[in-house]
Amino acid sequence: MEDRALPGNVLEFRLPDLGEGLADAELVSWSVEVGDAVELNQTIAEVETAKAVVALPSPFAGQVVELLARPGETVLVGAPLIRVRNEDAQAGQESAANGAEVPGDAPGAGRTAVLVGYGPEGETVSRRRRPAAASVVTESDSTQRPVVASESADRAAPDNTESPAVQSVSKDTARTPEDEAKEDFSRNTRSPLTTTRAAATPAARRLARELGIDLWFVAGSGPDGAVTVEDVRGAVPVSQPRTLASQPQAAPATTAPAVTDPDAGLIRPAAREVRTPVSGIRKRTAAAMLASARTIPQASTFVTLDVTASMELLDHLRSTKSFAGLTLTPLALVAKSALAALSEFPEINTYWDEANQEIVTKHYVNLGIAVATDRGLLVPNVKEAQSLSLRDLTREIGWLAETARSGGASPTDLRGGTFTITNVGVFGVDTGVPLVNPGEAAILCLGSIRKRPWVFRDELAIRWVTTLGISFDHRMIDGELASRFLATTASLLEDPLTLLSRI
Repeated sequence: MEDRALPGNVLEFRLPDLGEGLADAELVSWSVEVGDAVELNQTIAEVETAKAVVALPSPFAGQVVELLARPGETVLVGAPLIRVRNEDAQAGQESAANGAEVPGDAPGAGRTAVLVGYGPEGETVSRRRRPAAASVVTESDSTQRPVVASESADRAAPDNTESPAVQSVSKDTARTPEDEAKEDFSRNTRSPLTTTRAAATPAARRLARELGIDLWFVAGSGPDGAVTVEDVRGAVPVSQPRTLASQPQAAPATTAPAVTDPDAGLIRPAAREVRTPVSGIRKRTAAAMLASARTIPQASTFVTLDVTASMELLDHLRSTKSFAGLTLTPLALVAKSALAALSEFPEINTYWDEANQEIVTKHYVNLGIAVATDRGLLVPNVKEAQSLSLRDLTREIGWLAETARSGGASPTDLRGGTFTITNVGVFGVDTGVPLVNPGEAAILCLGSIRKRPWVFRDELAIRWVTTLGISFDHRMIDGELASRFLATTASLLEDPLTLLSRI
């Protein structure tokens, strides 16, 4: 979207820099409509980034003139979101507030955009005192409202396949039913507002021009969702949808009837497949795991161990006053044992800095805990976990898991992890081979804890048994180091009283 001259009393708020290298955010919903009066710091929208839904505050007061994105669209950092008319304020004075700027003016130097709930970079706030509910909201609380562009807007994107998605149409513009249908289809399928054109291979783009096919409406099967030549050949222009009559003679009557897929413009048998747009947490998880698989040479090793003594210790601790009101699980004791082992093997708590070709060793542990939620997998992390007692660690893990499941985890909770634990045992799985999170060097996997036959003191007995596994970056961690770390963690769980010598 290109900037255009605005009246002096119309201010434009652009998506601020979200930090951590994030370049965009997905608009979840608007809390205001065109014509509404907004106050300073009033919540105007919710965006999803870094796997959290965050409320955006209004950087100034006034009346909403235009909403420049629609729910579900991905907006790049620096792209305009909303325009507000403020009769009493000078645009030059207001442009410095919270990342807002007036088109045509140079951005203010040294300005820091701060979102509600984000806090300034480097700020440390106790999460138990943080008013997370005021800044981070769940999807179920979102109230979506229709986006209405200003009828007086004079901008109009060129009518080609590389134009931005949102267009303004004046009242007196002649429009045919076919135009309205295409515009409605575009409004519901075309994404991101600030992306100039759909991703496609050069050959696919050339073929699409020859066939008159709009690449925005073709589902891509290539790398990163790029449209390929085969995708184009299987698609039809939106203005000329393929019909049943244009297809070859139908096979036997038992074949499911064919229908047009509204998401991709393709013909498929009815009720045989469902296409779900990839967005939000799932999209970001996919990108992180793809980066992990592509850039990290990974290896794994496992150990099966007797944790009967640990289970007995947990039963005893649950009955004490120190753990009253807390849910003490084996995961907390595994985490404490892993933290003790990390102090002996700090090389595990590292990451590979590709840009500088350096191995960075961290002398603090932000312990990531993988949490399955209704919206996808989240990995919030316990800050400075190495300094916490078992009781405090239990409380922090429980708090983070509950917050993540309720949709209240903030970007601060979800970034900066140095080492992660995933507990697949809660699903009845014996073990797994998890992928290392980008920016870390290893991830520990806890399998199910079950009573099994086990040789104990040269006799067959029924014992509590589990399997631990570790996946690691083989560029800086070799098999010997990973095995020694895993064996040390296992020995602490087999005889948890030895943790006393490491605390």
